[in-house]
Amino acid sequence: MKRCDLKLYRGYANKKEIVVFGHIVEKYPEGDKKYTRTGFRYARTIIQLFSIKTIPNLRVVLRVGSVVAETVAEEDGYFRFQIPFHEPMEGGWHPYEVSVDEEIGKHKYKATRQEEFFIPYESSYGIISDIDDTFLISHSRRSFKKLFVLLAKNVQARKPFDDVVKHYQLLSLASRTHPQQQNNIFFYVSSSEWNLYDMIVRFAELNGLPKAILKLKKIKSGLDDFIMTGAGSHGHKFRKIQNIVEFYPELQFILLGDDSQKDPEIYAEICAMYAPNIRSVYIRQTRKRSKSEVTALLKGIQEMNIDTCYFSHSNKAIIHSIETGIVFRQPTEN
Repeated sequence: MKRCDLKLYRGYANKKEIVVFGHIVEKYPEGDKKYTRTGFRYARTIIQLFSIKTIPNLRVVLRVGSVVAETVAEEDGYFRFQIPFHEPMEGGWHPYEVSVDEEIGKHKYKATRQEEFFIPYESSYGIISDIDDTFLISHSRRSFKKLFVLLAKNVQARKPFDDVVKHYQLLSLASRTHPQQQNNIFFYVSSSEWNLYDMIVRFAELNGLPKAILKLKKIKSGLDDFIMTGAGSHGHKFRKIQNIVEFYPELQFILLGDDSQKDPEIYAEICAMYAPNIRSVYIRQTRKRSKSEVTALLKGIQEMNIDTCYFSHSNKAIIHSIETGIVFRQPTEN
């Protein structure tokens, strides 16, 4: 039997369709302890994540509720289901299962994994957030420092910005009509690659950030790809956000990003296309001084009757969320 594994990611559904996705790989590094290693052992963990070998063109079967569907993995091992879904399920997280069971030539591939998908509650917001330098301190503007931090600091040593967790927890309970104890749907959308999925999930869990669906960039395999992690075009981020907004036309979205790369331009374009669907835009200031071009972009967004906040500390964003009526109460202390 040929070595085969499945790496699944959190999915999402609306009233008509479900979207789930993952990769077929030869072997995926297991265990949470690898993300708390130190020194060279942790650096080796990160490099191993960028050395994953994918398996293309295998048939993949999805099972969720009474639904069964099939697709074929792409050349990089990636597969994605977006299929009709009318199962009677309440809002929240629900399980799904994906399996591979195929024989090609002398090789037999077999694996089964389970993950979760989210159905939004009524009266929910959708929250779409960037990752690097939006809630996770990453030094994206300085490529070599970003690589050093990625290799040298494990998930326990990496830090979120002050009060960002408090703001996100507050947003997770925000309601469009009344206070509630249900969670909004969160998407973390980044130019980081799928190789870093588990690291980002562990960081979010460790720091109390809301549980989210991640939308990352094409998986990489090799040292050259690792050196260029997070670089290149950010067009994929625009397309992913566009797909999310169009998938949930009944939701209003809150967009969070930073001014270190292209978030302001991407969000301005999204707002121009989907203004009625956007409730507010938050941009973190990553330098000592604000950027005049970012201020101008946010002014243009405000003219579309969308609230904006350009902030250097999350406490300002929290106050904005309260004053504009996005949230109804102060967040609790951690």
